[in-house]
Amino acid sequence: MKWIFVNKYQKFRCNQSVMDSAFELVAPSSARERSGHTAVVEDNLLYVWGGYMSVGDDEVFLPNDEIWVYDLEQGQWKVFHMPGEAPPPMSGTCGCSLDGHMYIFGGCDDNGQTNQIYCFNLTDGKYTWRKRIHEVGSSPSPRDKLSCWVYKRRIIYFGGYGHKLLTDVDSRNRSFIVDEVSSVEGIFWGWNNEVHVFDPVHSSWSQPQTHGRAPAPRAAHASATFGHRGYICGGRVMETRTNDIHCLDLESWTWSEIAPVSSSPVGRSWHTLTAVSDNTFFLFGGLSIDCKPMSDGWLFDVETKKWREVEHPFKTKPRLWHSASQGTNSDVIVFGGSCDYILLVDTGHCNDALVFQTQPYPLFRICVDYIAKNVRNSEVLRNQLPFLPPKLLTAVQRRMCFYRNSKKQTY
Repeated sequence: MKWIFVNKYQKFRCNQSVMDSAFELVAPSSARERSGHTAVVEDNLLYVWGGYMSVGDDEVFLPNDEIWVYDLEQGQWKVFHMPGEAPPPMSGTCGCSLDGHMYIFGGCDDNGQTNQIYCFNLTDGKYTWRKRIHEVGSSPSPRDKLSCWVYKRRIIYFGGYGHKLLTDVDSRNRSFIVDEVSSVEGIFWGWNNEVHVFDPVHSSWSQPQTHGRAPAPRAAHASATFGHRGYICGGRVMETRTNDIHCLDLESWTWSEIAPVSSSPVGRSWHTLTAVSDNTFFLFGGLSIDCKPMSDGWLFDVETKKWREVEHPFKTKPRLWHSASQGTNSDVIVFGGSCDYILLVDTGHCNDALVFQTQPYPLFRICVDYIAKNVRNSEVLRNQLPFLPPKLLTAVQRRMCFYRNSKKQTY
């Protein structure tokens, strides 16, 4: 595996970009540091929204009307204004990409957890917010720190921490566990293991009847999707943090637990899980059972049920409540998060991007990377550059820009 570290103090000199737009505000060197944000990748662009940072002794939500966009080919950040029906500034929302749109649901704002859903088009360059009003069904109760899977053009949400009215809490139903220290005036906070489905085409909410033994209610867990199966791993379950793995068949709505046959990562929350092949996901970071920020990386094969820890040079860069997105060629792009236990310190928010190579690259990318890395120090390559085929020349020029903009570490 290889890793590329994109430093927050980098400067940019590239003039060309596929992101030129009337909505551009500035051309900053890097997105603001943050935790609890959401991020997705679409067409080699990483989109980052929301979250919060620390200013002095205060926790400040990031602006709700700006989207930060990182060009993964050129290594360049830009920020754009977002008009429309914007959600409130929030952290802990659940974000995903579907049909060229970014959807966010839930999260926590100045008034507590929410249960609204918003979206905007990632492809038209306007980034206009739209609040989705459901026409069928009932929305889930307010919550944050949940996860989701995308399957058959629907978004399937699981778990989270939030609140319900006393009349909605059934002590016989273990889908919601009350946090004993957080109830007031007929409102109870707690963890849930509910499954809710949002269909954007029909603007509908539904709650399927699941079968099998469901995972314990939890929040700050991680999830990934393989085909018609959704997986969750770890998270906070009441007063502990787990390392269990559960699978939900998204056709039959049947839960099953996976028992690894190898050594496993320690229990944790606020970590990430990213699919990197048809049967492998990548786990990174999080907060351990003993409240230690983690910097370890693991690969799990769902067929062999084996974990394998991955050695990497970022052991001194722990991350929790960060984001992780799949890029091209099975790269995993980790952005932001905290390097401290945020419930105690809350000062170590980051704006670094870590790009993990988890699979061998195709020959075309290997050639492009080699030329882009070496052309400045090779007179032969510089002289031959104009004779490259147009597609290859464009790719090389964009990759040259990336390496000028990035501090590289290759292992």
